[in-house]
Amino acid sequence: MKCPFCLDANNRVIDSRLSKEGDIIRRRRECEVCNRRFTTYERVEEFLPLVIKKDGRRESFDRSKLLAGVQKACEKRPISIATIEKIVSGIEQFLQERGEKELPSREIGERIMEELKSVDQIAYVRFASVYREFKDINEFMNELKGLLKK
Repeated sequence: MKCPFCLDANNRVIDSRLSKEGDIIRRRRECEVCNRRFTTYERVEEFLPLVIKKDGRRESFDRSKLLAGVQKACEKRPISIATIEKIVSGIEQFLQERGEKELPSREIGERIMEELKSVDQIAYVRFASVYREFKDINEFMNELKGLLKK
C-alpha cells in the first residue's frame, strides 16, 4: 500500500478494526518514511456482473458510481451517509446473490428507486428524473401524481 502523502510503499499497520457488519476491515497505517498516518479499508473481492447500459455497452459494476448517484439524489436531504451506504450495500448484495454474469442497468436503477422511495420521496424523484430522463414537466408531474396516489 503506497502512502498517499509521499507515495512510498513502506508503511506499517498500527490498528485494525472490523466494521459493524463484519464485511470491511479498517486499518490505520503509518508511513515509515514521512511518519504520516492514513486509513485504508479492505473488503472481500466479490463477483459482480457486467452492467448492460441502455445503449448496449457493457461495463463492469462500479460501486463508486452507484454511491455517487445515490449521494447526488440525497444531497441536502436529511439522509445519513450510513443510510446511503446501506442502500448501496444492499444493491451490491442483491447483485451478488443473483449470480448472473450480466444485468441490465434498468434493473439496478429500478432497485435503487424502490429503496429511495421508502427512505425519502424527494431523493426518489430526483433519482427518477435523471434515471428515467424526463423529457418535460408533464412526465415529471405524472411521476409525482403516482407518488401521491400511494
